[in-house]
Amino acid sequence: MRVKAGIGFDAHRFAEGRKLIIGGVEIPHEKGLLGHSDADVLLHAICDAMLGALALGDIGSHFPPSDPQYKDISSLLLLKHVASLVAGKGFSVNNIDSVIIAEGPKMSPYIDGMRQAIAGAIGIMVENVGVKATTTERMGFTGRGEGIAAQAIVTLKADRKQA
Repeated sequence: MRVKAGIGFDAHRFAEGRKLIIGGVEIPHEKGLLGHSDADVLLHAICDAMLGALALGDIGSHFPPSDPQYKDISSLLLLKHVASLVAGKGFSVNNIDSVIIAEGPKMSPYIDGMRQAIAGAIGIMVENVGVKATTTERMGFTGRGEGIAAQAIVTLKADRKQA
Protein backbone atom coordinates (compact mmCIF):
# COMPACT_ATOMS: atom_id res chain seq x y z
CA MET A 1 0.00 0.00 0.00
CA ARG A 2 1.37 3.42 -0.97
CA VAL A 3 1.12 5.90 1.88
CA LYS A 4 1.80 9.63 1.89
CA ALA A 5 1.88 12.02 4.85
CA GLY A 6 1.38 15.76 5.15
CA ILE A 7 1.52 18.31 7.93
CA GLY A 8 -0.49 21.51 8.29
CA PHE A 9 -0.56 24.55 10.55
CA ASP A 10 -2.86 27.55 10.81
CA ALA A 11 -3.40 30.45 13.19
CA HIS A 12 -5.98 33.25 13.37
CA ARG A 13 -6.44 36.16 15.74
CA PHE A 14 -9.62 36.78 17.70
CA ALA A 15 -12.07 39.39 16.42
CA GLU A 16 -15.29 40.93 17.73
CA GLY A 17 -18.55 40.22 15.97
CA ARG A 18 -17.67 36.80 14.55
CA LYS A 19 -18.75 33.28 15.45
CA LEU A 20 -16.09 30.94 16.78
CA ILE A 21 -16.03 27.88 14.52
CA ILE A 22 -13.46 25.16 15.25
CA GLY A 23 -13.53 21.76 13.55
CA GLY A 24 -16.84 22.64 11.92
CA VAL A 25 -18.48 23.20 15.32
CA GLU A 26 -19.75 26.54 16.63
CA ILE A 27 -18.37 27.17 20.11
CA PRO A 28 -20.01 29.78 22.35
CA HIS A 29 -17.44 32.52 22.97
CA GLU A 30 -17.41 36.31 23.12
CA LYS A 31 -15.13 36.48 20.04
CA GLY A 32 -14.63 34.57 16.84
CA LEU A 33 -11.59 34.27 14.62
CA LEU A 34 -10.67 36.80 11.93
CA GLY A 35 -10.37 35.47 8.40
CA HIS A 36 -11.79 35.64 4.90
CA SER A 37 -13.68 32.36 5.37
CA ASP A 38 -15.11 31.26 8.72
CA ALA A 39 -11.44 31.14 9.91
CA ASP A 40 -11.68 27.56 11.19
CA VAL A 41 -8.03 27.02 12.10
CA LEU A 42 -8.42 23.28 12.66
CA LEU A 43 -9.99 22.56 9.28
CA HIS A 44 -7.48 24.84 7.57
CA ALA A 45 -4.58 22.92 9.13
CA ILE A 46 -6.16 19.63 8.04
CA CYS A 47 -6.69 20.93 4.48
CA ASP A 48 -3.05 22.03 4.31
CA ALA A 49 -1.89 18.63 5.56
CA MET A 50 -3.98 16.83 2.94
CA LEU A 51 -2.78 19.12 0.15
CA GLY A 52 0.83 18.89 1.32
CA ALA A 53 0.80 15.10 1.30
CA LEU A 54 0.33 15.22 -2.48
CA ALA A 55 2.38 18.39 -3.12
CA LEU A 56 -0.76 20.24 -4.24
CA GLY A 57 0.14 23.59 -2.69
CA ASP A 58 -1.66 25.12 0.25
CA ILE A 59 -5.13 26.24 1.18
CA GLY A 60 -4.44 29.83 0.09
CA SER A 61 -3.54 28.75 -3.44
CA HIS A 62 -6.81 26.82 -3.81
CA PHE A 63 -9.09 29.26 -1.98
CA PRO A 64 -7.42 32.69 -2.24
CA PRO A 65 -8.58 35.30 0.28
CA SER A 66 -8.84 37.77 -2.60
CA ASP A 67 -11.66 35.70 -4.16
CA PRO A 68 -15.08 36.95 -2.98
CA GLN A 69 -16.71 33.51 -3.45
CA TYR A 70 -14.87 32.31 -0.33
CA LYS A 71 -15.97 35.22 1.89
CA ASP A 72 -17.38 33.73 5.12
CA ILE A 73 -17.59 30.26 3.51
CA SER A 74 -17.84 27.25 5.80
CA SER A 75 -14.47 25.53 6.00
CA LEU A 76 -16.34 22.22 5.96
CA LEU A 77 -17.03 22.98 2.28
CA LEU A 78 -13.33 23.69 1.72
CA LEU A 79 -12.45 20.40 3.42
CA LYS A 80 -14.92 18.49 1.21
CA HIS A 81 -13.35 20.08 -1.88
CA VAL A 82 -9.84 19.16 -0.76
CA ALA A 83 -11.00 15.59 -0.11
CA SER A 84 -12.30 15.46 -3.69
CA LEU A 85 -8.93 16.71 -4.99
CA VAL A 86 -7.20 13.96 -3.00
CA ALA A 87 -9.61 11.37 -4.40
CA GLY A 88 -8.97 12.68 -7.91
CA LYS A 89 -5.29 11.87 -7.42
CA GLY A 90 -6.16 8.28 -6.48
CA PHE A 91 -5.80 8.62 -2.71
CA SER A 92 -8.04 8.66 0.33
CA VAL A 93 -7.54 9.81 3.90
CA ASN A 94 -6.24 7.03 6.11
CA ASN A 95 -5.78 8.93 9.38
CA ILE A 96 -5.81 12.45 10.83
CA ASP A 97 -4.19 13.56 14.05
CA SER A 98 -4.53 17.18 15.11
CA VAL A 99 -4.13 19.56 18.00
CA ILE A 100 -5.85 22.87 18.77
CA ILE A 101 -3.66 25.36 20.62
CA ALA A 102 -5.72 27.80 22.68
CA GLU A 103 -5.78 29.22 26.17
CA GLY A 104 -9.55 29.36 25.91
CA PRO A 105 -12.32 28.58 25.47
CA LYS A 106 -12.24 25.02 26.74
CA MET A 107 -12.39 22.68 23.74
CA SER A 108 -13.02 19.28 25.36
CA PRO A 109 -16.85 19.51 25.33
CA TYR A 110 -16.77 19.99 21.55
CA ILE A 111 -14.09 17.53 20.42
CA ASP A 112 -16.46 14.63 19.69
CA GLY A 113 -18.59 16.90 17.51
CA MET A 114 -15.47 18.12 15.69
CA ARG A 115 -14.35 14.56 15.01
CA GLN A 116 -17.78 13.68 13.65
CA ALA A 117 -17.95 16.79 11.45
CA ILE A 118 -14.48 16.16 10.02
CA ALA A 119 -15.12 12.46 9.38
CA GLY A 120 -18.45 13.26 7.74
CA ALA A 121 -16.99 15.92 5.46
CA ILE A 122 -14.20 13.61 4.27
CA GLY A 123 -16.22 10.39 4.26
CA ILE A 124 -14.09 8.39 6.70
CA MET A 125 -14.78 6.64 9.99
CA VAL A 126 -14.66 8.88 13.06
CA GLU A 127 -12.15 6.42 14.60
CA ASN A 128 -9.63 7.71 12.04
CA VAL A 129 -9.88 11.33 13.21
CA GLY A 130 -7.91 12.47 16.23
CA VAL A 131 -8.49 15.92 17.73
CA LYS A 132 -6.74 17.11 20.89
CA ALA A 133 -6.44 20.50 22.57
CA THR A 134 -3.70 22.08 24.62
CA THR A 135 -2.62 25.44 25.99
CA THR A 136 0.75 27.15 25.89
CA GLU A 137 0.73 27.84 29.63
CA ARG A 138 -0.02 31.52 28.94
CA MET A 139 3.01 31.93 26.66
CA GLY A 140 2.92 33.46 23.16
CA PHE A 141 -0.04 34.85 21.24
CA THR A 142 -2.33 31.93 22.10
CA GLY A 143 -1.35 32.14 25.76
CA ARG A 144 -2.15 35.84 25.85
CA GLY A 145 -5.60 35.06 24.39
CA GLU A 146 -4.91 36.85 21.11
CA GLY A 147 -5.93 33.93 18.91
CA ILE A 148 -6.00 30.21 18.28
CA ALA A 149 -3.68 27.92 16.30
CA ALA A 150 -3.93 24.33 15.11
CA GLN A 151 -1.61 21.67 13.73
CA ALA A 152 -2.51 18.51 11.85
CA ILE A 153 -0.84 15.52 10.30
CA VAL A 154 -2.63 13.39 7.75
CA THR A 155 -1.77 10.07 6.15
CA LEU A 156 -3.22 9.21 2.79
CA LYS A 157 -3.42 5.78 1.24
CA ALA A 158 -3.48 4.96 -2.45
CA ASP A 159 -6.70 3.48 -3.72
CA ARG A 160 -6.42 -0.19 -4.69
CA LYS A 161 -6.10 0.61 -8.39
CA GLN A 162 -3.11 2.89 -7.54
CA ALA A 163 -1.35 0.51 -5.10
